[in-house]
Amino acid sequence: MVADPDVVIIGAGAAGVGAARRLADSGFSVAILEASARIGGRAFTEVIAGLPLDLGCEWLHSATRNPWTRIAEACGFAVDRRAPAWDRQHRDLGFPKADQRAADLAFAAWSRRLAKSPPDSDCAADALPSGDPWNGYIEAIAGYLNGAALKDLSVADYLAYEDAAGGGNWRLPSGYGTLVAASLPRGVALRCATPVEALALAGRGVALSTPSGDIFARAVIVTVSTAVLSSGAIRLPPALAPWLDAAARLPLGRNEKVFLEILGDGPFEPDSHVMGRPCDARTGAYMIRSFGWPVIEGFFGGAGAEILEREGPAAGFAFATDELAGLFGSDVRAKLRPLVATGWSRMTRIGGGYSHALPGSAAARQDLARPFEDRVFFAGEATDPSDYSTAHGACASGVRAAEEALAALTARARVSASPAAGG
Repeated sequence: MVADPDVVIIGAGAAGVGAARRLADSGFSVAILEASARIGGRAFTEVIAGLPLDLGCEWLHSATRNPWTRIAEACGFAVDRRAPAWDRQHRDLGFPKADQRAADLAFAAWSRRLAKSPPDSDCAADALPSGDPWNGYIEAIAGYLNGAALKDLSVADYLAYEDAAGGGNWRLPSGYGTLVAASLPRGVALRCATPVEALALAGRGVALSTPSGDIFARAVIVTVSTAVLSSGAIRLPPALAPWLDAAARLPLGRNEKVFLEILGDGPFEPDSHVMGRPCDARTGAYMIRSFGWPVIEGFFGGAGAEILEREGPAAGFAFATDELAGLFGSDVRAKLRPLVATGWSRMTRIGGGYSHALPGSAAARQDLARPFEDRVFFAGEATDPSDYSTAHGACASGVRAAEEALAALTARARVSASPAAGG
């Protein structure tokens, strides 16, 4: 561990790794303090039953401009460029084509209302037509995208993401979390299992309290989630109260996954997809035999993810199995075995899926991204104005914060070296 480094990065997720990559050859000493025992944050690939399963982020969204695509290619990672099966219900099971068209039209109409005549409240729920039978479908899709109920979603913030998205959605067979963890550059000191408990202003720098002792840095880049920031898990000086307020207006949504192993033969075709109950806001979206693997991945957002948070993994497995049996027949129950379920909302050092802005709070992203006195800098997906909720938005924010820190440190160095500074 570097003693009193020039820059300390708090958090070794996608934002922290992005910042470290930018700072690695800067000439300044850099250290990362990570509260957990691993690198990656919400990018986490775990090998289960011999398969690299992405428990967190999985898709290279906006892939053609996603910096992780370039990093993956440079590092020799295989990239699967096939289009996802999200927009297809396998064999129209439980979702006839006429209903699919009606659901798509309802979602498109809601999206147009957001763009053309957004409600004065900036609340996405206020654009739903009263009593429409497809409101549950819209809530489910929004839950996947944002992890939040529409009543808690800013229209302006939602549209910022939609306007910026594009360029394909690709995957990494070896795992997104594997890529992020492998991308930390050499020369950057890393200390895992070292949570920062307090941050204090000291002289022209920052003092950080950890269970292993205090560390002084000339600049600090804070990349922890908004849930961690707003919870007070890291004690911050009163001067940073506006940043805590901004974090509170950008809460993490609920996004969880369950993985079921497929035993033997069954009616599950490779790289297919179904929604369980399309009119139910709690429904899961199921990717079946991705890469040909004998696994079904159930993705839940908002109300569906709340089941796992409130009732635990067993309830999530049961819910997913019931939905799949409702589509494929009760015989499939004997062919499905629980593998793993996530619990991001229960993890105190993370606290949820990804951020969304509350109604009227879209500007909070810009507020959170502001530097403080050229010595405390903020990064993380929540600070990106349009690519929030993504690993590439997190990476870009880390690069941005690193460049801000570099500019500040370079300017200080110039002042210290000037004749006037020497007296």
